[in-house]
Amino acid sequence: MAVSIHHLRRLKERAQPIVALTAFEYATARLLDQSGVDLLLVGDSLAMVALGYPSTVPVSVEELLHHCRVVRRGVEHALLVADLPFGSYEQSPAQAFATASRFLKEAGAQAVKLEGGYRRMVETVAFLVESGVPVLAHIGLTPQAVHQLGGYRIQGKSEQEAARLSEQAFALEAAGAFAIVLEHIPAPLAADITRNLTIPTIGIGAGPGCDGQVLVTHDLLGLSEKPPAFAKPYVDLAALIREAATRYAEDVRDRRFPL
Repeated sequence: MAVSIHHLRRLKERAQPIVALTAFEYATARLLDQSGVDLLLVGDSLAMVALGYPSTVPVSVEELLHHCRVVRRGVEHALLVADLPFGSYEQSPAQAFATASRFLKEAGAQAVKLEGGYRRMVETVAFLVESGVPVLAHIGLTPQAVHQLGGYRIQGKSEQEAARLSEQAFALEAAGAFAIVLEHIPAPLAADITRNLTIPTIGIGAGPGCDGQVLVTHDLLGLSEKPPAFAKPYVDLAALIREAATRYAEDVRDRRFPL
């Protein structure tokens, strides 16, 4: 059965963890979907791990739309969510809806994710939800704001910052977000927010107290050049690829391939 936003809520109610990963191309998306992942995110991390940009900021709507279409062809089970890239939704709720509607209509996404929990973003989330667009919110370390934040550092360490993030989470829930990504915040704070929300939280570098976890698949597979400290590689695929390519090159040069 295909996963819906309501299915994620039921998982929280049953205390069953939500499993989420990123996907950027057909073959990997198909394998991840077949593995039983609940949510696949065509994230703007694409910019860094697949397109070679120095941050998530430069990736465009057209680039993300292209990869979302590709992933859609490989997904039958998981809920497919697409990031809205920097500059495509912050100006106004109308701009956000124009961008989000393209991902739903042209690329087959079932929901969109956007960063930030300040008042204007809460208003945008409410507008999107009222307009029929499911929204996955994202607070804590928001990579699109990396220049404003002064780098990829943990958020919510002070009492004031923690209170601000909690307020944002409750406001986003009230605005209609179906779930919230909590990124790189202290584990006790993430657990506290999770306990007090009725919608699911999905953590990344936020400890085990969230309702689910998401990782960038390149980090999971050992393909990232600079994975974050909280990531756990489950296989060193980079080493396997280098080994296979080296053996192939040697076989070609020594005329062992083709047979």
